Amino acid sequence: MTTTAPAVDEQRLMEFVFKAVGDFGSLLTCSMVVIGDKLGLYRALAGAGPLTAAELADRTGTTERYVYEWLCAQAAAGYLTVDGNRFTLPAEQAIALTDESSPACVVGGFELMLAAVRSTDRLVEAFRSGEGVGWHEHHADLFEGCERFFRPGYAANLVSTWIPALDGVEARLKAGARIADVGCGYGASSVLLAQAFPQSTVTGIDYHAGSIEAAQQRAAEAAVGSRTKFTVGRATDLPGTYDLICLFDCLHDMGDPAGACAYLLEHLTPDGTLLIVEPFAGDSVADNLNPVGQVYYGASTLLCTPNSLSQEVGTALGAQAGEARLREVVTGAGFTRFRRVAETPFNIVLEARP
Repeated sequence: MTTTAPAVDEQRLMEFVFKAVGDFGSLLTCSMVVIGDKLGLYRALAGAGPLTAAELADRTGTTERYVYEWLCAQAAAGYLTVDGNRFTLPAEQAIALTDESSPACVVGGFELMLAAVRSTDRLVEAFRSGEGVGWHEHHADLFEGCERFFRPGYAANLVSTWIPALDGVEARLKAGARIADVGCGYGASSVLLAQAFPQSTVTGIDYHAGSIEAAQQRAAEAAVGSRTKFTVGRATDLPGTYDLICLFDCLHDMGDPAGACAYLLEHLTPDGTLLIVEPFAGDSVADNLNPVGQVYYGASTLLCTPNSLSQEVGTALGAQAGEARLREVVTGAGFTRFRRVAETPFNIVLEARP
């Protein structure tokens, strides 16, 4: 039996080749941004007007030759503008790359994604063996990068939009309630809640000991250490009973999300609330064929799915599970009410109640 090779559209072929070349540049730009962030190059450029490589190197204690090549790479990527030998960081890029109080700040995402791709060799072997790769097994930049990527969105939305969208929760927190932040990481969400609701207490729990140590430090620096408690453990290690339990971008990472939800249900007050914040996703692959979906599917392949597979059960929901699948997990665990209360370009926000 003979087969005929499909006809090749040369124009479409070259379009794909140039798309691939663009992706080469995107991967390298991720490294360029992390270098610029760690060395303070963006911060020195912000608001400084046009600078030469020599001037920028002098301001940052770096070497002119390296800085010049970095500046050219950033200009080619569209991150800087260039006029002769002088380079400028536009105001819009400065916000996205230096202002970590802005919801538009994305600099932490570069740190997160670059840390993720550093595990490529490990993932090649995991694909073959089916074994998982735990969150704690990745490059150290992953933990800080994750916090820096999600914190601006939490700061912009958690207290002002998400909590008020929950049925009766804001009033309870103002009066004084017990809050649990499961999978708290570096404690960004825990600190925000403690700052906004001084009558309430917050317990953060995360299985990564290094993140818990960082969370304790962040809480102390924010002067909320007396109303926050952080402990090393998984969701099913959470002690006590709470009025509000929060799962920020972590349910899909769990080995047994249904089991975790069933356990947390037992640790809610009878009229308590489970707040679930998950990566934005539709219910089908076709719904997610966009830039956000591209990032989340990639991160899920490198981080979220391997992390779940490294744990008991290994459900591996993935970062693009979608609302329908999440509803199935949560209501299957015993919650009777479930609804979407808010969304952003990067997150869906869900409320579950006993």
